[in-house]
This record gives sequence, structure tokens and C-alpha cells, in this order.
Amino acid sequence: MKGNVFERHIPLFLRQTFYSYNMKALVEAFPQHLKEALEIGRTATFNIPSRSFENIVISGLGGSGIGGKIVSQIVAETCSLPIICTNDYVLPAFVNEKTLLIISSYSGDTEETVAAFHEGRSKGAEIACITSGGKIAGYAKEMGLNCILIPGGNPPRSMFGYSAVQQFFVLAAYGIIDRSFETSIENTIRLIESNIADIRATSKSIADRIVSRIPILYSEAQYEGLAIRWRQQINENSKMLCWHHVFPEMNHNELVGWTGGDNRVAVLIIRNEDDHKRSQIRMELCKKLMGEKCDTIIEVHSKGSNRIERTFYLNHLGDWLSIDLAELRSEDPVAIPAIIYLKGELSKIN
Repeated sequence: MKGNVFERHIPLFLRQTFYSYNMKALVEAFPQHLKEALEIGRTATFNIPSRSFENIVISGLGGSGIGGKIVSQIVAETCSLPIICTNDYVLPAFVNEKTLLIISSYSGDTEETVAAFHEGRSKGAEIACITSGGKIAGYAKEMGLNCILIPGGNPPRSMFGYSAVQQFFVLAAYGIIDRSFETSIENTIRLIESNIADIRATSKSIADRIVSRIPILYSEAQYEGLAIRWRQQINENSKMLCWHHVFPEMNHNELVGWTGGDNRVAVLIIRNEDDHKRSQIRMELCKKLMGEKCDTIIEVHSKGSNRIERTFYLNHLGDWLSIDLAELRSEDPVAIPAIIYLKGELSKIN
């Protein structure tokens, strides 16, 4: 692993603890994670209050929070209640006893999410937790709250399969969605396992083309959570800067910025057959405009018969892409010295 200013401030035992995982093996195990996540969710027990809810808030950050963002978009087509995802210390002012607050913190100690937990309690929200332990698990046990425990001891971003699936189970337990998602996840496992050779070949091909560029990720708005996930994985695993935007919103601002575009960047357009028809037209037109400034424009198409299958399929492809980029750049995909350094400095300040 390359040394840097952040790493020099991290005690050796912490570096050994955080950098002892094999991220490639964790990515490879994604289908197995989904299988185990289904079993965890199916055996979880809930105590559901008789009160009704008017809104749902999902609180989580980074690898702990992205599952909530993605699942909230998947269920938006059928969910009758508004779902808001927060990535902050504070909750929206509307949170009250009519709110279902889902607290998602893999470690159970994410300081922003712990703060949101306490605020939610003070406002009387119904709280359900998804965690592997830490303070959140302790609070849930002490207060008799609904809590799903998932396997601990790994980087949060590598446990997406566990945390995202439990979002579905929590929503189903409270009667927000039905349990048809279970069949979709079972189908997703078979889809990924039968297409892994194609996923790996596609990932390596893309990595070769963009490794020396700054990736720009675009998706249709309803798949923004997926684009965020790709960005996060490239940031953390590949140690690369990149950004994302969505159609049609980018047509009203960022598209003009392409006047200054050049070959330092590479465009990846995430495409799905259920993208809005007008957005698909916009993508085709924008490809021409971007192509005048940039010679690397890659379209990535999903596979699957519904939103869950398509999203999880592309999620797995994006995970592999981040690993392949890390290998081409000779980076350790597990190492996050900048984040560890930041947390260490924050811990010194009350």
C-alpha cells in the first residue's frame, strides 16, 4: 500500500485491522451474501405498533446508507408513503410519532447516524435498526426496538447485499411493501451467477478504457442510487475522483458545462430498459454532444426483468469495476487512510 500523509498518522495496529480484508473475495461473494441476507430477514422478529405512519425516513451514511437510497427508489413505484433518505446528523423537521425511522449503521457507531437516532427518539418516531453491533445495537436492545443484526467485521461498503436486503424486510414487516421482493432477489442471485463471466469481461474492458481518465457517471433519475453506489465504490476501492449526474436534470445545467469538456474524462452512461422514454432520447442526443469533446463514452446496460434484478446486477458490475481499476492502479481496494485519519482527528474533539 502506498504511504501518504494520512497513513503516517494512523497507528500500525489500526492499519493492520482495516487493511487485512480481501475486497476482491468479498465482491465475489455477493451472491452468497444475498442468500444469507434472505435467511436473516426471514428469521427476523418484529414487534409492530398499532399506530399508522405518514412518512418514512432512512438515516445512514456511506456504505451503510446507500442500500436505503437504492431500495427507496426501487419501491417508490408502489409505496404509498413518502420515503426520505438522510446522510447527516439531523433529521427533517417533520419527523414525529407518525414517522418510521430506519437507522442503518453497519458498525453501529457512525456518529452522524447515532445523533439522528437520538433525535428520532426525542421526537417520538418509531425506530427500526439495521446494524452489526455497536451503540445502535446496544440502544435497540436496551429500549426494546426492532433491530436486524447482520454479520460484522467487514468494510461497510462490502456488506451492501446484507444491508440493502434488510431494508426490504423492514418495510415489509411494517406493511409498507409486500414480500414479492424475495422472489426477485432469488432470481437476482441466479441472474448474477449465470452471467458472471460476462460481468467480469465487461468490467475489465471498461477499466482498461477509463483507468487514466476521470469517470463521469450518468443514469436516469430513478436509478440515481445506483450511480451513487458506483461513484462511492470508485472513490473508495479505486482511489479515484469521479462524479455523477442524472437525466433529465443534467440537461438543465451540466450539459452546458460540456462546452469545456475534453479527453481527461470518460463518460459511463448506465442504461436500463425501463428508463423513461424521453430520458432515453435525451441520452442519445447528449452522446453526440459529449462525443464532440470526449472520445471515451461507454454505455453500460443492465440485465433483468424488474428493478431489483437490474439494479443488483449493475451494482455487482460496478463493484467489480472498482476492483479492476484498483488493480490497474496498484491500489489496495480496502485501504481508506483518509477516512481513518479524519475519524481519528474527530475523536479528539468533543
